[in-house]
Amino acid sequence: GYQPFKFGQTLKAGDKVYQNIYEKSLLCAVIGSEKPENGFLLVGAHIDSPRLDFKQNPFYEDNETVYAKTHYYGGIKKYQWLSIPLAIHGVVITKEGETIQIVLGEDAEDPCFCISDLLPHLAQDQMKKTLAEAISGESLNIIMSSMPSEDEDAKAPFKQYFLSLLEEKYNVSEEDFISAEIEVVPAFPAKEVGLDRSIIGAYGHDDRVCSYTALSAILEAGDVSKTSIAYFSDKEEVGSMGNTGAQSKALENFMAYLCMLTSSNYSDFVLRRCISNSYMLSADVTTGVDANFDVQDKKNAAYFSHGVAFEKYTGARGKSGASDANPEFIAKLRKIFDDNQVFWQTGELGKVDLGGGGTIAQYMANMGLQVIDCGVPVWGMHSPYELVSKADVYYTYKAYLAFYKFFK
Repeated sequence: GYQPFKFGQTLKAGDKVYQNIYEKSLLCAVIGSEKPENGFLLVGAHIDSPRLDFKQNPFYEDNETVYAKTHYYGGIKKYQWLSIPLAIHGVVITKEGETIQIVLGEDAEDPCFCISDLLPHLAQDQMKKTLAEAISGESLNIIMSSMPSEDEDAKAPFKQYFLSLLEEKYNVSEEDFISAEIEVVPAFPAKEVGLDRSIIGAYGHDDRVCSYTALSAILEAGDVSKTSIAYFSDKEEVGSMGNTGAQSKALENFMAYLCMLTSSNYSDFVLRRCISNSYMLSADVTTGVDANFDVQDKKNAAYFSHGVAFEKYTGARGKSGASDANPEFIAKLRKIFDDNQVFWQTGELGKVDLGGGGTIAQYMANMGLQVIDCGVPVWGMHSPYELVSKADVYYTYKAYLAFYKFFK
């Protein structure tokens, strides 16, 4: 029932609209019965995940093998990306403006791709290095093919044959990859983990598990009193930069459009009042206590299957980069969750001096929204195969739905 947002349209309570931002982020809203000055309710997740990106000139031939050069995106442990099956996703834009979608490595009949590791028999020097130093970013080169062209005069016969396959399958040239965005991700299907099937293993739970639950919640919210927005942002894993990240004006602009189209006397003052009276759940994952590692203050940590986790602050060490939610907001959430049988818990992102991490919450707080991080605990965050509890996923969905329907 959602319709693309159009300038000049009139919006009334119950209408559902969305705005696509450069095919990378998305905003969708259900119009409420209250006037916009009373504020909106927002759940904001990010839909990017740590990965490897093709460089703009990726392909080269070496030792009778064709490789693709990559630049890793987000905080990864580089060694985890070796010797696992990889898939390729992305778009190539030709200079004529044609968009060519590429998805290769996911289907059972597809080939996959790989980065080779060094055999342990010859890895004595490598294994003396720290985990951070053992694999360099420039060595994360994807094996693409190893057959030569039949052209005896070819200067790079293996690369030439590979490029001929690309042209045959997708009708693209090597130069077209200058205007392409190709992402390399693990070629693992999502699977139930454990004999009791209580855990889900998959690539990209951070932050698709919160994106999925946020989308499910707003699709089922029905009529709402306050205009309710689901915001799916890009670039969170690299600082929320750019015109599709949470530091852009995309969300503020969307809120301004909704205020203008639902207010009888719109002015900038209406927008400012709307923002200052709005509340947001920053829908992002946190870390769960893992018995294999002693990195948590267990009195202030999230546990698997204990429900949705909210964090008063994220940030690193001395709360650097934290938004630090107001206790009045937390008290309201406690009541709504309890009244609607939502199992919840609180947590922090590890022991104080070990580090930490950030979310989009700080940028939303800078706008003037009341905001708190609220999402699913994860094991193995930023690894190629992350784990979450089914129970936590379910109660995160229930938390977002209760927030949209009952928060006042």
